[in-house]
Amino acid sequence: MENTEMKKSLLSAQVDLSKFSSANFEKATDEEKRQQDVMGESTTFFKDGMRRLRKNPLAMGSIVVLALIILIIIIAPHIVPYSYDQIISVNGVRDKGSANLGFFMYSDRELQYMRETGEDLFPHIFGTDSLGRDYFIRVIYGTRVSLSVGIIAAIMVVLIGIIYGSIAGYFGGKVDLIMMRIVDIIYSLPDMLIIILISVVLKENLAGKLAGTVFSKLGANMISMFIVFGLLYWVSMARLIRGQILTIKNNEYVLAARCIGTSNGKILRKHILPNCLSVIIITTALQIPSAIFTESYLAFLGLGVSEPLSSLGSLANDARAGMQSYPARLVIPAVIICLIVLALNLLGDGLRDAFDTKLD
Repeated sequence: MENTEMKKSLLSAQVDLSKFSSANFEKATDEEKRQQDVMGESTTFFKDGMRRLRKNPLAMGSIVVLALIILIIIIAPHIVPYSYDQIISVNGVRDKGSANLGFFMYSDRELQYMRETGEDLFPHIFGTDSLGRDYFIRVIYGTRVSLSVGIIAAIMVVLIGIIYGSIAGYFGGKVDLIMMRIVDIIYSLPDMLIIILISVVLKENLAGKLAGTVFSKLGANMISMFIVFGLLYWVSMARLIRGQILTIKNNEYVLAARCIGTSNGKILRKHILPNCLSVIIITTALQIPSAIFTESYLAFLGLGVSEPLSSLGSLANDARAGMQSYPARLVIPAVIICLIVLALNLLGDGLRDAFDTKLD
């Protein structure tokens, strides 16, 4: 039988291979292959967020300010020979003329001692307070206390909020209903009144029992403040985590993990909470300045650390009596509080912009 070729229709999209040969095709060059490579560089959620954060000048400036403050409060006590509770003395005798000195000033007795011995004493950078204690080192330790309170309180709030919100959001139903009503009740409690009541109760019950312990320097007021942070301030974090988990728990990968018999705890740890990481990072960064500000105004009202230990709020409170004569004593702790809170807030905003993928 004679082979006959079928004629191609004019409207057909079929390619006639007989018109092409190997001579009509050329291999792609390396440059052309690179142009076709449209895949981005492999990265992780954290690396991608940090890359975005580095492009934010306000956030990076805040990190520099916070790093400088942390370096100063770590290094300064090793350089300055005074202690936060040390009253200035010369040759072992209290120097009554060392009270209320100005910036970089010496008392008359210190000047006489330096003339007689030829020894140079370390200057009082911020002067001294009304009791003759070096004000610079008291500000350093006050900044340490305020930052420590903020960080510890934020960690407490985040841990309690994550655990509580995760259980409520994941199990839902009656568990969620009961747990959220408890949150509503706690949210309605006046934190200031609770702090005052707890501090009064602790002062009566812990009088003399804290002596010789780690908590003796903090005092009943500061312990009551930590208790209130643990009792009241985690509710906002719990609500945020619950809301995130309600939107995540019905995703396909969570359902697949349930189908293969993965335990609820492992599903929360491995599949759900990692997807809430952006909310956790942002809320933690914003919780620290909130805790510092809360501690500062409570210390300003006299509910802070016990003397002679100081915080920035208690230093500002002590400076009220001499505000007209020695305004710098009030301005210095107030400026440091503003710097720390502003830097942490700007850093929190930067972290939100960097890690919250919904803002893209």
